[in-house]
Amino acid sequence: MYAIELSKVSKSYKKKSVLKDLDLKINEGSFTVIFGGPASGKSVLQRLVVGLEKPDSGKITIRGKDSTGVIPSERNIGYVPQSFALYPHYSVFDNISYPLVLAGAKRSEITPVVDQAASLLKITHLLKKKPNQLSGGEKQRVAIARGIVKNTEIFIFDDPLTGLDFKLREQLFDDFRRLREALNATFVYTTSDPLETLMMAGEIAVLAKGHITEQGKIDDVYHHPTHTWTMLSLGFPEATLLEGTLQGSNGRYRCQTKLFDFNVSLAPGTETSSQVVVGVRPQHLHVNEKLGVQWLTTNAELLLSEDLGGELVLYLQKGDLTFQSVLSHQKDHLLTSENVSVSVNPESLVIFDPLSGLKMGQGVV
Repeated sequence: MYAIELSKVSKSYKKKSVLKDLDLKINEGSFTVIFGGPASGKSVLQRLVVGLEKPDSGKITIRGKDSTGVIPSERNIGYVPQSFALYPHYSVFDNISYPLVLAGAKRSEITPVVDQAASLLKITHLLKKKPNQLSGGEKQRVAIARGIVKNTEIFIFDDPLTGLDFKLREQLFDDFRRLREALNATFVYTTSDPLETLMMAGEIAVLAKGHITEQGKIDDVYHHPTHTWTMLSLGFPEATLLEGTLQGSNGRYRCQTKLFDFNVSLAPGTETSSQVVVGVRPQHLHVNEKLGVQWLTTNAELLLSEDLGGELVLYLQKGDLTFQSVLSHQKDHLLTSENVSVSVNPESLVIFDPLSGLKMGQGVV
């Protein structure tokens, strides 16, 4: 049984389609990040699951029960919206306890629940303060605490770290992971930030053009994306897309690009095209290293190196093509000249259709 399942869900506003025939399955106990660009429909998707919006068509199932027409209070989902939305005249304690008060809980029942939530988020010392006495990070922790006091096994977080500086966001990354483990619950978290996605997700669902374009374990989606949008959007520095020419027949194909020529394995049933797009991540390009004989190697010119503290981002050029690689500081001694060798495992090269953006196959040794 899935914690949440959406089947063929569509939603439009003023005849403008936001979600169209969307399918999504959220595993019980998972930390699933819904990753998509701005205005991709992430918040609409969350509001549909919570029950604040109704789909135009399709079915929403929560823990095996058809909840498409069920009101929010009966869906038993903890919800943390994008905005803090704290009541300024209430104390932190009263802000956190508000959902329990609405549910008719007694004071004797409320206090231990609020204390537990405050303890988990390290804000016990703030319970008597008012929102205007809090920092941005403290306000966000209060909003999260208010969202988790509900006795439920599913929590929805709608891009809750927007507007916070990086240091606060990094601290809250740890809080979210720790919270999920402490509550032993299902977390669904939406964001357009690839760093948040990579640091927190156990599983990922990529939302683009009103559809879930791919879903799976974060490592699988990152290393083997099935769409060029995911290849480009998920990760830093940005992946390089190379124009390629595919030649061959009867299951034997070879691809030629401005960097590498390599053998290709196409997915069964793939319609071949002479023109393809080849994606490669900077982390998969190794500079001036002696690697296996089956690795591909080319020469390039080092234009610039950018120090990010733990690693160097290398800006490289071959002919009229510029691209990037990443080098750890432990290997910066390898940069002895402006002319470098660049190597890649062919299995790290992903082949896409230039029109649809869908994955066709990948390189093989």
